Amino acid sequence: MQLLRSLPKIDKFITNKAFDTLSSSLVTKIAKEEIEKLRAKILSKEVDNFSEDSLVADVVAKYQSLLSPSLIPLINATGVILHTNMGRSLIDPVILQNASKVICNYSNLEYNQDKGCRGERYEHVSRHLTELLGVEDVLVVNNNASAVFLILNTFAKGKEAVVSRGELVEIGGSFRIPEVMSQSGAILSEVGATNKTKISDYSNAINEETALLMKVHRSNFTIEGFSEETSYSDIKSLAESHNLIDYYDLGSGYIPALPYNLGSIELPISKILEDNPTLISFSGDKLFGSVQAGIIAGKKEMIDKLKKNQLLRMLRVDKITLSILEESIKAYMEQKYELIPTLKLLFTDIEELESRAQTMRQSIGEELCEVVESTTVMGGGTLPNREFPTIALYIRGKASTLERAFRAKGIIGRIERDMYLIDFRSIESRHEEKIISVAREVLSR
Repeated sequence: MQLLRSLPKIDKFITNKAFDTLSSSLVTKIAKEEIEKLRAKILSKEVDNFSEDSLVADVVAKYQSLLSPSLIPLINATGVILHTNMGRSLIDPVILQNASKVICNYSNLEYNQDKGCRGERYEHVSRHLTELLGVEDVLVVNNNASAVFLILNTFAKGKEAVVSRGELVEIGGSFRIPEVMSQSGAILSEVGATNKTKISDYSNAINEETALLMKVHRSNFTIEGFSEETSYSDIKSLAESHNLIDYYDLGSGYIPALPYNLGSIELPISKILEDNPTLISFSGDKLFGSVQAGIIAGKKEMIDKLKKNQLLRMLRVDKITLSILEESIKAYMEQKYELIPTLKLLFTDIEELESRAQTMRQSIGEELCEVVESTTVMGGGTLPNREFPTIALYIRGKASTLERAFRAKGIIGRIERDMYLIDFRSIESRHEEKIISVAREVLSR
């Protein structure tokens, strides 16, 4: 009982100098919780002594823990540029700074300044994006899965959408095209076989309930060997001959030609648009290299119908997404690809990577590491099974131990053939000093 009576009173306890710079309301809340926990431990005889100093330290620690950010910056040294688990595309500070002029102020997001009345939020991005792509109109939603859902719900609800069996993909997080279609209200009509789908399969599936012919890019796997797929051009022609809607879910779309022959599996947006598609959609944060968004492009008549769907309000993007996306598009229009980090990292030639790796090796200690040639992948559900060259720094030592030590310092490398590697393909030069500092610290232990 004596120990219970010695528990501090809240009103006096929170006047401790250690709390002077902290929020009094939050300190009071935490202090009450910590004192109650201590009281329970005393009653259960788990604790037979305590000091007020240790109680103060517990409250301060809990306070700091509550206010520490959940999202923290990491250095991606895996070599995978579009690393889904680490946020995919980076945003260049210049792009963010330009966008902040709108983000940090009131804006004409939905205000028509010329007429002094309500405006349309999507017209801002539309003006630049239609010019960049050379299409009639565009619409931006919060991601490409939303784009797929909105298109199917608008044009194929209660009707059939024809898709090849070889394109019924599952994307990250167990989201599957058949389930997305089902939730949208569209009726899935599977055609062909897993490895082969011909234009005749699409043609034979068309009936009075068919509304849409859909092609889905296989974003995270390839089918090779005895296989065949129908070109989008043929699907487009078939849809036109039956007065149906054609739609290509690209998954990821890119503008400039890709190096290392990576464009052999994913066609550029410009090539797809040569077929004058009714609708296409792709992600804003994959190969396009901007923020998470679903970009829908195509015929104005169809975009207008999408805008009238009541679901759009639940799928729309905010001023932050629109502002950053617009700045990215403007960079594309001026061909300032250095402002698109995804492209900048991908386009960096192997000689530059090797030079940077050799410089880092000298800074860390030549006997502690070695520059090695390797290959990597793009990641993020793009360019499946397509490797391209990279340069990495092999840090000598037990790979698993090194991986944990570097990870604890916010540097995420990779293990390959029992070697811990720092891969320069995904490292921005501004992070190299920190990597050197961490490497010296880890290797000196």
